[in-house]
Amino acid sequence: MKQDQMKPAYPATKTVDQRDEFFGVTVADPYRWLEADVREDAEVAGWVQAENEVTFSYLDTLPGRDAIKARLKALWDYEKFLLPVKKGERVFYRRNNGLQNQYVLYVQEGEEGAPRVLLDPNAWSDDGATALSTYHPSPDGSLVAYQVQEGGSDWMTLRVVNAASGAVLEDKIDWVKFSGASWAKDGSGFYYSRYPEPEEGEAFQSLNLYQAVYFHKIGDAQDKDRLIYDRPERQEEGFSATVSSDGETLVVTVWKGTDSRYEVVLIDLAHFAAEPKEIVSGFKYDYSYIATADGRHFFFTDRDAPKGKLVSTPADEPGAWTEVIPESEHVLSGVNIVGGRIFAHYMEDVKSAVRIFALDGAALGDVSLPGVGSAGGFGGEPDDTETFFSFESFNWPPTIYRYDIAKGEELVFREPQTPFDPVEYEVRQVFYPSKDGTKIPMFIAHKKGLDLSRGAPTLLYAYGGFNVSVTPAFSVTRLQWMEMGGVFALANIRGGGEYGKEWHDAGRLLNKQNVFDDFIAAAEYLIAEGVATKTKLAIQGGSNGGLLVGAVINQRPDLFAAGLPAVGVMDMLRFNKFTAGRFWVDDYGDPSKEADFRNLYAYSPYHNIRSGGDYPAILVTTADTDDRVVPGHSFKYAAALQAADIGDRPHLIRIETRAGHGAGKPTDKIIEEYADMWAFIARWTGLEVSAS
Repeated sequence: MKQDQMKPAYPATKTVDQRDEFFGVTVADPYRWLEADVREDAEVAGWVQAENEVTFSYLDTLPGRDAIKARLKALWDYEKFLLPVKKGERVFYRRNNGLQNQYVLYVQEGEEGAPRVLLDPNAWSDDGATALSTYHPSPDGSLVAYQVQEGGSDWMTLRVVNAASGAVLEDKIDWVKFSGASWAKDGSGFYYSRYPEPEEGEAFQSLNLYQAVYFHKIGDAQDKDRLIYDRPERQEEGFSATVSSDGETLVVTVWKGTDSRYEVVLIDLAHFAAEPKEIVSGFKYDYSYIATADGRHFFFTDRDAPKGKLVSTPADEPGAWTEVIPESEHVLSGVNIVGGRIFAHYMEDVKSAVRIFALDGAALGDVSLPGVGSAGGFGGEPDDTETFFSFESFNWPPTIYRYDIAKGEELVFREPQTPFDPVEYEVRQVFYPSKDGTKIPMFIAHKKGLDLSRGAPTLLYAYGGFNVSVTPAFSVTRLQWMEMGGVFALANIRGGGEYGKEWHDAGRLLNKQNVFDDFIAAAEYLIAEGVATKTKLAIQGGSNGGLLVGAVINQRPDLFAAGLPAVGVMDMLRFNKFTAGRFWVDDYGDPSKEADFRNLYAYSPYHNIRSGGDYPAILVTTADTDDRVVPGHSFKYAAALQAADIGDRPHLIRIETRAGHGAGKPTDKIIEEYADMWAFIARWTGLEVSAS
């Protein structure tokens, strides 16, 4: 028997006699000890090291792994650009020359100026794991507030750089999370939200409570920052603060969880003594601030409009709402107001369409997009004369366009020159029936001319939660999978936002099983149509998608050859006890409520591994510094898999260091991780990989 066909010898994982009572049900949790922070607990750190030794010893035996890594590195090596931001006469954008671990921030004077490096995070750490997260230029473009992310953590440090000289100021703000930086109109400082400093040793696991809004004046120490708004009696609420386009109002959006249900408070920046005015209350609807123009505050809302609409209220006497753009048959997924025009981004069967309206809602036409795919951007100020947008699809790398608002014309601003030919790949969209008959869209992509007469190794991906729409997007890693002879399928299952609020609601809380049924039906469709077979089908998902993969493997282990659950929420009875997990009760429910508990317990991946079955090969991936979905979820799940009698295929866990939940992960770590995953599923789906 080949070494890669042998069941690995897993490390011995101790168990503890931990039992919890939920509404008369005793629930065992024998691996509770693995929840401890690996950075603080030597025993957990030892377990991580032992598991990685077994995993990498196995991965070393996989044929073609080095060749996959080398080819992926070659495919990755092309110039990439992210959307520009224009402030004053300066244009800011991020660029990667190909294999840099982190994107570099550039600035240039106007569209024709010579680009120069403003911030290069590749010099910030030896391992490339210190990242530039978001950046926020001041209104005149003279200063830039930016967030530094260490090892993929959600905690950010705010710094400020002078855009002309490149000098980093002494200003430094710690304990920022889930916040941007919104500048005062005069550029004297910015508004931001942060949490109190955590207790020693609790930064990466304790619940996030008592967020507050502050103003930071440039040149001041953080302890001098002025408290602007908080609700100490309501510790679970968070705040997003945005200075209105005219600079006269601070719009504070109050949130409680992941649902788009907000309260909105307005603060008069010219008269701080005035009481904040709450114009939306009750956490019932989405009211998202867009811009202030023509004497009105514009908001997106789903009130009486599940697919979304645009409304406005007078800036001088806010409170009375006027409909500007009514609800459409398609989902209104984004709105921008630039150059006296409204750019409304719609999803039409998960594909982008961008329509232009006057400020009174009169239709003015469409933006001409280059194909079927995903558009994004259109940022700027109400008085700007131009904007930028990006376009991409499965076989179309992101291209940046500059849009002249007066002329209604777009020109290429930055276009990647890729080491591959995207036209060699084809994409089609199908609609398949789920268990209850609901039609679910799915994209299927592969090389043109691929032989599907006996089915091909296929990777099925989905997310299915939190109102997140997964639209056609370019991915070097997926392209490589297709280049090797595989099929990539993306199922737009319920729980996402592809068809609005009703689509989301149909896949959350007590309706969560619909998500799993939709994904299982996607697999059954691919098999029935001859695209794949049970022995050639792998599944992948991350975060909420990791939960999805774990749940459907428990429910239908016979259907898949391999599974790749990444940074998944695997213990559905304790997710709300760590960091941001308490926010997720909006989508999952509250384990302390009986109906929710029984629903969660029925599909929780950690609690429903069924001994006696024959499970597919599974490679769990997580990171020791993930403080979004703490790695204890994956640790416990992997330990339970390895202890169960579920067949001889490998059930391994790959634990990255200083990589977090995914954001800010350096390029070299991404390439190494995907080379391991592709080699793993290639082995178990029968995809032959050349060793050279």
